[in-house]
Amino acid sequence: MTMRTLLTAAAIISSAGLGVGHSPASHDSFHSSFTPLAASVEAQLRGEFASLDQQASPLPPEPWAESDPADSLYRLAREAMSRGDFKRAAEIFHRIPERYPQSAYAGQSLYFEAYSLYRSGGYEELDMARDRLMDLKKRYPSIAKKDGDPLLTRVCGELAKRGDEPCALSIDRKAQGDSDVTVGETRTLQGSQGRNCSPDADEDSDDRIAALNALLQMDAERAMPILQKVLARRDPCSVALRRKAVFLVSQKRTDQTANILMSVARSDPDQETREQAVFWLSQVPGSTGLLEEILKGSSDENIKDKALFALSQQNEPRAAQILRDFAAREGENSDLREKAIFWLGQRRSADNTQFLRNLYSRLTNEDLKEKILFSLSQQRGAGNEQWLMDIALNPKEDIELRKKALFWAGQSGVAISEMSTLYNRMNDTEMKEQIIFVLSQRQSDRAAMDKLFDIAKNEKDAELRKKAIFWLGQSRDPRVQQFLMDLINR
Repeated sequence: MTMRTLLTAAAIISSAGLGVGHSPASHDSFHSSFTPLAASVEAQLRGEFASLDQQASPLPPEPWAESDPADSLYRLAREAMSRGDFKRAAEIFHRIPERYPQSAYAGQSLYFEAYSLYRSGGYEELDMARDRLMDLKKRYPSIAKKDGDPLLTRVCGELAKRGDEPCALSIDRKAQGDSDVTVGETRTLQGSQGRNCSPDADEDSDDRIAALNALLQMDAERAMPILQKVLARRDPCSVALRRKAVFLVSQKRTDQTANILMSVARSDPDQETREQAVFWLSQVPGSTGLLEEILKGSSDENIKDKALFALSQQNEPRAAQILRDFAAREGENSDLREKAIFWLGQRRSADNTQFLRNLYSRLTNEDLKEKILFSLSQQRGAGNEQWLMDIALNPKEDIELRKKALFWAGQSGVAISEMSTLYNRMNDTEMKEQIIFVLSQRQSDRAAMDKLFDIAKNEKDAELRKKAIFWLGQSRDPRVQQFLMDLINR
């Protein structure tokens, strides 16, 4: 999953309002998937940028040379690694270049021996992994350049944390970008010709990222100024590096963290880097004022969208007030106002409930009113079920809004007896049809099914009877089959 996909997950969910035709299963999955949304999105993002030494083990390539004398050993080593038996995998991988130096598997085996030693985690294993990777640079430079150098940085980072001074110096130099060279007035990366400078390039294999991460774990105070220098870069090949630096900055809560992220959100030329900075502000305490500044001062709607999400994750009362103010601001983009209303609905409080009800009465925009209906349906136990029913029964309201209010009232747990009574005294055919649908969404409730049977048998309107019969046919009620047979045989 890409970073952009993860950053827009909340927006996708918030705009995925359930229509009249959704099944109860779709509603349940929607509601249950949203409840831990903030934690879920953050967890996915952390997984995307997780500490490099904790990533899932890369599995060696599938065997490709059956006639090679080392083929069987390679298969055994690969199997051991897939089981997580890194000690055994390292032992078998070691035999391949030692016994069969001309094998097609020799280079990969040397690399994966080093990786298995690294994952074993002891000081001796790390020291051996460093030796294997230095050997890899000499014997198989193409493999070393692609995979070995970043792994060597990770190994060295672990050794540095355990007191290895040469590794500590190496990590420090790499993090500061000593591999950079100056050509005229243009700053480029050494050996960058032919390098993938796409902003979406996978920089998890970049040893500079590994070095920055290692330095941050070793000495956060020293790492932060270096990360700021990275974030100040503007050359095309630094985009992916800056995106990772934003995450690393967000993980160390210092007095500078919020201001650094705010500076990136304001000035970085890359849209996604700016969006990431705003997202991670949501995890930094005391950033509410900065997020409000974004909402008031930015003209970028995507950035504002991320700021609204970030505010929704803040526990300060001021954050909720900013969301309320934004939702009520008529000059703002209506899609963004919908987002603010959505997030208010996920923050259950008496203030938010009363605000949304009052706002509904003042609005003329039906999309915004619909979003309020949904948001209040998410706040159970605050009298919102009855409020939704009042909207559904109000003949002055738009018929589509009345139907949606009725749907969400049903989903919020309004008693079936109340729905049945409403059906019996309702004269509006369209609303009666909606009540039938609402009852069909409560299949686990026997009373709801009983009412559908009653409508299918006794309703005078043939079209409404057909609707009830259709929804009964979609249910798993064991009585339905006999009921349908009786209808056919009448």
